[in-house]
Amino acid sequence: MFKNHPKGLLPAALANMGERFGFYTMMAILTLFLMSKFGLDKTNAGLIYSVFYFSIYILAFVGGLIADKTRNYKGTILVGLIVMALGYLLIAVPTPTPVRNVPLFLTVTCVGLFTIAFGNGLFKGNLQALVGQMYDNEKYEKMRDSGFSLFYMFINVGAIFAPLAAVGMRNGWLSSQGFLYDPDLPELCHGFLRNLLSPEATARFQELAATVSKNGAPTDMTAFADGYLGAFATGFHFAFGIAIFAMLISLVIYLANKRKLPDPRKLTASGATSDPHTVRMAAAEVKKRIWALIAVYAVVIFFWFSFHQNGLTLTFFAKDYTLLKIGSLDLSAEIFQSMNPFFVVFLTPAVLAFFGWMRANGREPSTPAKIAIGMGIAATAYLVMMLGSLNLPSAAEVEAMGGLPDSESVTPFLLIGTYLILTIAELFISPLGISFVSKVAPPQYQGLMQGGWLGATAIGNQLLFIGAVLYQTIPIWLTWGMFVVVCLISMIVMFSMLKWLNRITKQ
Repeated sequence: MFKNHPKGLLPAALANMGERFGFYTMMAILTLFLMSKFGLDKTNAGLIYSVFYFSIYILAFVGGLIADKTRNYKGTILVGLIVMALGYLLIAVPTPTPVRNVPLFLTVTCVGLFTIAFGNGLFKGNLQALVGQMYDNEKYEKMRDSGFSLFYMFINVGAIFAPLAAVGMRNGWLSSQGFLYDPDLPELCHGFLRNLLSPEATARFQELAATVSKNGAPTDMTAFADGYLGAFATGFHFAFGIAIFAMLISLVIYLANKRKLPDPRKLTASGATSDPHTVRMAAAEVKKRIWALIAVYAVVIFFWFSFHQNGLTLTFFAKDYTLLKIGSLDLSAEIFQSMNPFFVVFLTPAVLAFFGWMRANGREPSTPAKIAIGMGIAATAYLVMMLGSLNLPSAAEVEAMGGLPDSESVTPFLLIGTYLILTIAELFISPLGISFVSKVAPPQYQGLMQGGWLGATAIGNQLLFIGAVLYQTIPIWLTWGMFVVVCLISMIVMFSMLKWLNRITKQ
C-alpha cells in the first residue's frame, strides 16, 4: 500500500491519530456535554460548537504563519500537540453538576476549548504541509492524490474509537452511580429543576426516572435530577480525559519518527528542495495560483457547513428522532460519530482502486472535478435524510412531548446510510482538496495556503449554528432540504470553474 510513497507518510499519519481521536470525541459529545452540564438549549450549544470548530481551523492560519516565518515546521507541530493536551486537561477535570455558577464554569470550559483550538492550529496545517513537501519531486509527484488519501485514511483510525471510548466512559460512570443511560433525561432533568416541563413532559420524566434508576423508582425527584445530571456530566469529563492519553501517544510517535519527516530548511539527498523559501515563482504566477486556491476555498466552505452537521444537527437527530436499538443491541446517540471514520478507513482503498482504474484507462477526473462530484454526492446524502424525515414532528413538538416514543422513532439505518454517503463525498473532497492545495500553493506559502484550506473549513464551521437554528424553528425535513440546495449550488459553481482550475493545476 505504501510501496511507492515516501517513508515519512505512515509515521506522519500515525502521529496525527491523537488529534483525530480528540476531534471526534468533541464531535460526538461536545454539544451533548454542554446541554447536560449547563442546561443550554440546542441553539446556544450549537453556537459554542460552531465557534469552537471555527477556531480550530482559523487558527491554522496562525500556525501556518508561524511555521512559514520561522521555517520550523517540526517544532511548531510539537508545541501544538502539547498545547492540545493541556486544553483537554482543562475540561477533563470534573466540576459539580448541576452548575450553580454557570458563567464561571462555562468560561473555564470555553478557555479549555480555545486552548485545544490553538494547539490544533499549530499542529494540523503544518503537518499537512510536511506531507505535501514529501511529494515535491518527480519521483512521488504522480502519487500525491493517493498519498493524501492514504494519510487521511490512517489518521481516521483513531477517530473510529473516540466515540466508542466516550460512550463507554459515560455509560460506565452512570452505571457505577446507579443509573442507566437515556438520551432524553438530561434535558428533562434541567427542565424539571427549572419548573419548565409541561404536564406531558413531567409524566415522561417520572417514567424514565423509574426506568433508569437501578435501585428502584426515586421518590425525591429533585435529588434524582441532581444525581443523574452529575453522573452524566462527570462521565463526559472523564471521556475528555481519554483524549489526553491519545495526544500523548501521538507525541511519542511523532518524536520517535521526527527525523523521517522533511525539513524545509535543508535540501533533500536527491537534490530536490523541500525548503519552500529556496524556490521563488514569478509574481504573476503566484497571484494566479492564490486566486485559484481562494476560489476553491470559497466553494468548500459550503461543504463543511453541511458535512460538519454530523456533530450538531445529525447528533440532535440521533438523540431526538432515532430508535437507539438494532435488534438486541442498545445504542447511544454519540455512537453514530464512529460511522464516518469507520467508513473513511474501509472505503478509502475502494475509492483509490476506482481512481487507479480510471487513471489506467486515461479517464481519471482532475482533482477539481473530483471535488465538484463530491459536492453532488453530499447533496444526495441530505436528500436521503430529507425523504426519511417527511412525516416527523418538529423538534419543538418533540421537546414538548419530552421525547419521541420508540414506536414513532426512525430506524438507525437512516443515519448509517447518510453517513456512508457523506463519507464517500468526504473522500472526494477533503484529502484531495489538501492534495490540490499542496500542488498549487506557491512554494514559499505552503504552510499559509494549507492554513487557507483550513480557514475555509473554519468559515463553514462558523456557519454551523445556522443548522441548529433551522433544526428548532422549521420542519425537520426542510432543514435537510436546505443542505441539499447548498451542496447542489456549490457543485454547479465548481463545475463552472473547472477549465480554469485545470489549467492552473497543470502549470
